[in-house]
Amino acid sequence: MARYGKEHKEATRRRIVEAAGRRFKRDGIDGSGIATLMADADLTNGAFYAHFDSKEHLVATTVADQLREQRESYWQRPGAGVEQLVREYLSVRHRDDPEHGCPSAALLDEIGRCPASTKQAYTDGVLGIADEIAARLAPDDPESARTTTLSLFALLIGTLQLSRALADRQLADEVLERGIENALALLAE
Repeated sequence: MARYGKEHKEATRRRIVEAAGRRFKRDGIDGSGIATLMADADLTNGAFYAHFDSKEHLVATTVADQLREQRESYWQRPGAGVEQLVREYLSVRHRDDPEHGCPSAALLDEIGRCPASTKQAYTDGVLGIADEIAARLAPDDPESARTTTLSLFALLIGTLQLSRALADRQLADEVLERGIENALALLAE
């Protein structure tokens, strides 16, 4: 039997986490079984346990990875600012593509029911994003912007979730527009 090197194992683990991130955001954590997750990664069920102790372990790892990736990918773009973040976050494109969007808006209700390890991974990820935003709002004293940053984060997530839940497309679009106005007003305070 061939043994795979560390790089292969890391690449396989990464493939599982990326596939899980997309599936969780599309179908929910509870709606995503290990067999489906592994099929999405083009791997057998048995390969799962070479990388994770349990589904809970995969969920915590995936939540942390999704939030880290969200934070890093956004702020690496040239000219990325907080207003641009608000407009992109509350865009129709983001609303209509949960599989490739924010894990918070897609999974928040389920994360609230997850074990402490997942909640801690989520908390750490949210604080990382909040710190990035606060550093842009108040570069000389980011801690002073923490309340505003957390309020902004909550407003963005709730607005996106509400817009996704509405059957009336015109109303859903209006919710996004009002959300942008409210977020920008919060930032202007």
